[in-house]
Amino acid sequence: MLAAVVACLTFATAHAAAPRKVIRDVFPAAETGFDPAAANDLYSAGVVRAIFDTLYTYDYLARPAKLVPNAAAALPDVSDEGKVYTIRLVPGILFQSDPAFGGAKRELTAEDVVYTYKRVLDPKLRSPWSFLVEGKFVGMDEVVAAATKTGKFDYAREVPGLEVVDRYTLRLRLTDTDYNLPFVLAHDALSIVAREVIEKYGESDGRTMSHPVGTGPFKLGEWIRSNKIVLDANPEYRKVVWDFAPVQPGDEKLVAQMKGKRVPAVDRVEIYVQEEDQTRWLAFQQGELDFLNMEGPLAPNALGADGTLKPELAARGIRLDRYVEPEIRYVYWNWLDPRVGGMGKAQIALRRALAMSYDAAAEVRVVLNGQAVEAAYPIPPGVVGHVPGWKSTLTYDPALANKLLDRFGYRRSADGWRTWPDGTPLVITYASRPDTLGRQLEELAKKGYDAIGVRMASQRDRFPELLKLEKQCKLASREAAWIADYPDGDNFMQLFYGPNARQSNNGCTAIPEYDALYRQSTRMPAGPERDRLYMKMARLLEYYAPHRLTVSRYRNQLVQPRIEGYRRHPILTSTWQYVDVAPAGK
Repeated sequence: MLAAVVACLTFATAHAAAPRKVIRDVFPAAETGFDPAAANDLYSAGVVRAIFDTLYTYDYLARPAKLVPNAAAALPDVSDEGKVYTIRLVPGILFQSDPAFGGAKRELTAEDVVYTYKRVLDPKLRSPWSFLVEGKFVGMDEVVAAATKTGKFDYAREVPGLEVVDRYTLRLRLTDTDYNLPFVLAHDALSIVAREVIEKYGESDGRTMSHPVGTGPFKLGEWIRSNKIVLDANPEYRKVVWDFAPVQPGDEKLVAQMKGKRVPAVDRVEIYVQEEDQTRWLAFQQGELDFLNMEGPLAPNALGADGTLKPELAARGIRLDRYVEPEIRYVYWNWLDPRVGGMGKAQIALRRALAMSYDAAAEVRVVLNGQAVEAAYPIPPGVVGHVPGWKSTLTYDPALANKLLDRFGYRRSADGWRTWPDGTPLVITYASRPDTLGRQLEELAKKGYDAIGVRMASQRDRFPELLKLEKQCKLASREAAWIADYPDGDNFMQLFYGPNARQSNNGCTAIPEYDALYRQSTRMPAGPERDRLYMKMARLLEYYAPHRLTVSRYRNQLVQPRIEGYRRHPILTSTWQYVDVAPAGK
């Protein structure tokens, strides 16, 4: 007995003495919260991805992005021409311990998946992601309509489209063919939650932004809003082993570093919110951060004119992971503004003129220091449906913009500034973040407006506040960005679909012809027929000009030499669970 006690004490002492593996990351903008169905920004989504599980995820190294099972045991069985999906779960997945479970171990089941998908559609929640599953499940529209009328969602009501076959099996019956559904089921917003947690910690609007309890590799350890987020390895996370095959040059080294290791390999992730570029750059130089995305204003500090890492940084062992993001950036104008939005000829002329005043090439060259490519097509490179070499009919042309404004009655007054056709001053408000990049983008937009005689008013606010106003259709104009949630063109064409206003449709655009074509496209698999439809939709967007496509940025990810296994993923919002910290002295 004594020997056993001594052995236990020796093990405990050795375990306590082992240094904790901590990685340190940074966000350039504040998070909004960690309820999967409610968080609507890239940074919060990364934390959600680390804490929760989705049914499917993506192979860490495969390029192009490849869907793989996660909480599901395998890819779905698909029948009835893409209308029925049967999905089996991995048994034994546990939620992290929490008082909501009354001290018992809580296993993830098919009932949790059904509850999660219903909840995204609960009108009380006002999820910005409800468009992902809206109208998809047989019988769900009736439940949503009843909840809208009564103010109470009936979670107990059986829905034919969300069938629990047994504890570990569910069957999804769709109202129409949808070949993209597995991509949707891999989205952060459909991360699986437990009803007990939501009911115990839910706020007045039904959201649970500050108490995330998931089944993922990490759990929330500390949170100082807009300042610091700490994630600790989840001790109840199921056994997952790092096992990915090399695809790109350099992958062999990653595989050698990581193959066979338990996921996650690190004990803790510390994330700092630092909005100023120079603050982040200085922290990375001093070794206080392990990762840093060198956006345009910072790029010259680390990259040469050819986009390669400067020799002095390479000599320190710092690595560069560089590629064009699967994203589009675009300046939109609020479609609900009666003077700017809508389908009247004068409004179309105004938006086209504003669009032609914007110099996207200058954004690439001046603001982003060459760290982007101009965007001409609404589906970016690297995403299924992209059209290389597309020539947009809406390009930088201030001379033509001036002629268009003259023709449609936007006259110049004595001071040189234009007026509305009724003679009142023409002013367009542009919203931006108060950081370096936000100020530079605002200056670029103003320069274009000045060239066509349009006054521009500034609205500056922090990122979470801008998002909140945007989801209420209360911003007049802003340059927004959308990074692929899944690697298919549908994820981008839905950005301008009318019913997605107050969700992903930031400009609240509503073009009936576009909407009809979009609905038609959702019933098609990827291929030439759908591509032709997308091209027709792209021309409609160019004609009505609800927005001006600007750029797709390069991601220039710097990584400290002590980090092993890192490869930036084009879709996953966080990959902390797939990296490790090299042993001291290595």
